[in-house]
Amino acid sequence: MPLRNSRSGLALLLVGVAITACTESQTEFVSREPFNPPPDTVNGFLGYFDAPSKQTTCASCHVTRGGLWKTTEHADAWNTLQNSGSAQQFCEGCHSVSDLGNTSPAPAGYNLTPTPVYYDVQCESCHGPGFEHVLVPDAGTAPLASIKGTTGNPAACGTCHSGSHQPFISEWALSRHNLMNAWPRGQAACISCHSGQGALQFFGVNTNYLEKDAPVGQQETITCAICHNPHGSEFDKQLRFSVGSQDANLNLCIKCHNEGAQPNVDGSGWPMAPEGPLVLGENAGWFPPGFDPMLDRIRGSHGSGANVRLCATCHVDGYTATDGQTGEFLQNVTGHRFLAIPCVDSDTVPTTAQDCTTLTERTFRACTTSGCHADEGAARLAFTVTTARIDPLITTIDSLLALVPPSELDPSSGVLTTAKGSKFNNDLAKKTGSTTHNPFLIEGLLLASIQALNDEYGPFP
Repeated sequence: MPLRNSRSGLALLLVGVAITACTESQTEFVSREPFNPPPDTVNGFLGYFDAPSKQTTCASCHVTRGGLWKTTEHADAWNTLQNSGSAQQFCEGCHSVSDLGNTSPAPAGYNLTPTPVYYDVQCESCHGPGFEHVLVPDAGTAPLASIKGTTGNPAACGTCHSGSHQPFISEWALSRHNLMNAWPRGQAACISCHSGQGALQFFGVNTNYLEKDAPVGQQETITCAICHNPHGSEFDKQLRFSVGSQDANLNLCIKCHNEGAQPNVDGSGWPMAPEGPLVLGENAGWFPPGFDPMLDRIRGSHGSGANVRLCATCHVDGYTATDGQTGEFLQNVTGHRFLAIPCVDSDTVPTTAQDCTTLTERTFRACTTSGCHADEGAARLAFTVTTARIDPLITTIDSLLALVPPSELDPSSGVLTTAKGSKFNNDLAKKTGSTTHNPFLIEGLLLASIQALNDEYGPFP
């Protein structure tokens, strides 16, 4: 008890001292303007509120996004240019807040008023000037960014991510992400993967942007901002999701390339976008009687943990192309045509037409990056051997299906027959890339289908 009382007394004494100290201290409140006057008074770009700490004016309110943005390469774009060893004045507009990348029709920001306030690719680089919004901070004045993949007005990522050093936009423009068939984007059921707006909604992105309310059929294709989060991300290259996750629901590529990997219960459906399940070896194809995917070698090396970037390892392979004679720089190849084995010219630059007819006209360099294939020759040989094993099986199933009763393939019967299941597996094998995505599973499915067709409808002549 005495000890407890002495401690209590000490506690009271300390509290008393603390109260006395707080009473004696003085807090002075100093008012300041909520934003700095914009150096570019013509266009109203605000830029940094405090340049040394990279505190943007926008982040004074949009704190979370401002903090995330600081982790991106955009936040250090000016220093990146200056330290590159090749900084030139015409580069500065893309490494600062300017009229490039937004709706500004004339020189603005750093291009009009060069000042450190505009260093780096800040919020207004994409959203446009924020002066009106800070004066009247409501939704009606908020400057909206564009998700377009063009370099026109309104412009977005492609304005700066272009040219021989960063030809992202020119490569993307030739890719199937941009050159998709028009009809799926016109159907509401397909827009979650066939339109930019639909994909963002599917990904759970609810932020506002210029094209958000475009009607079905007039929406954007899968542009840069669909896969990359301009505000920043926990994943490499500001990707919205991981490209290495083995969970189909969390993998950026597989979230969409995950459709039609199995026939419907009535035998309808076709392998529309089965790449993800096929690579992972999960729920891909029709399993004939006796075919156990857990016993018959289902997951190939492309879907294993050894391939840490999964689809992106082969389909987003970047490298530098040089002149074969002089060794001089020609261009960076960014891999944003998403071609695993593209046709290339003599300097290894992917050709526009992509109509080469021999494997020697294609580069297999992406196949060597994960360490599975020692060199391009080994990868090319593996492709040749796999094709030679699987193509005859495809031909065999085609010939057997021609001999089964037509009723067994009737799409209106509502029954998943052996013939329908085998045809689905054959169509899956015929789909471009399938024999590479998982040659072991494809070969197993085809062999099991041939056996099932013989058991069900044979003997055949």
